[in-house]
Amino acid sequence: MPEPLDPEMFHILLDSLPTAVYVVDRNGKILFWNQGAERITGHLRHEVLGHSRSNSILTQCNEVSCPACGEECPFSNARKEGKPRELRLALHHKLGHSLPVVFRITPLRDPQGSIIYVAGSFEEQRRREGDRNQRTTIPQACLDESGVANRELIQFHLRKNLAGFAEHQLPFSVLCIELDQFDHLRTTYGREASDAMARAVAETLRDSLRPSDFVGRWAEDQFLVILSNCGSLGVQKAGERIHRMVTNAGIHWWGDWLRAITFMGHAAAQTGDTVHSLMQRAQPRGRPVTSELAAAGTGAASPETNPSGG
Repeated sequence: MPEPLDPEMFHILLDSLPTAVYVVDRNGKILFWNQGAERITGHLRHEVLGHSRSNSILTQCNEVSCPACGEECPFSNARKEGKPRELRLALHHKLGHSLPVVFRITPLRDPQGSIIYVAGSFEEQRRREGDRNQRTTIPQACLDESGVANRELIQFHLRKNLAGFAEHQLPFSVLCIELDQFDHLRTTYGREASDAMARAVAETLRDSLRPSDFVGRWAEDQFLVILSNCGSLGVQKAGERIHRMVTNAGIHWWGDWLRAITFMGHAAAQTGDTVHSLMQRAQPRGRPVTSELAAAGTGAASPETNPSGG
């Protein structure tokens, strides 16, 4: 008979897998975090081991109701029911953006049948390598500081799509995402914090889109997404999906967790539209998703602070 693997070898094998693997105890405290989990989330093991799941990679999770999971928490249900679960949700990357993943949860039992641990694994749901290669390469001179197209380039793409719609009726829609209280964030925490928040939202938007879509910075506190081959019904569904992702974006800033708070508006192209008329209809209306800047910690940092201590 083959010799059984040494427990240390099991540990090495799990740690070497490209798929993210972690183990938590019955209270949700992380006990194991492999190299795959470090690579996908940016969180190193010493930053998460011993911490609860909801205080590290699932900051929105309270095991009751959260934007990603809904009213029933799949993690607590898997622990209570003892059944494996698979779901798609958003993790919080260390850089702040929201990261869509396919999550698998497996309860682990002792010889008496009691659940003592819960193992989790997850893989990126976002752009495959082929998707990345299909995306339009943006010249460095046309990049905004947040890492997406600047206003001039997004205007060019708007005019190009409007011309295609006028001549060939090629449908498209736009989604306008406005960061609420952006000036307040800059005044309270400093420009570095507001720039970091903009980068987190920009990266979240890029990860949430199809290769054929296009995103750019329309204003300091606004991003614009152009959704190709998308009509009025499609843009509503896309807006709901992207909203779920953006609500998980944010930054750690000197002990505070600052969540991205957004208004969203959308519009589908219509006959006779200009850039101005389309953008007028797409401007966000109504109440913000969250009423005030959310900070998990207490107290405001000095405007000169740096995020490296977070």
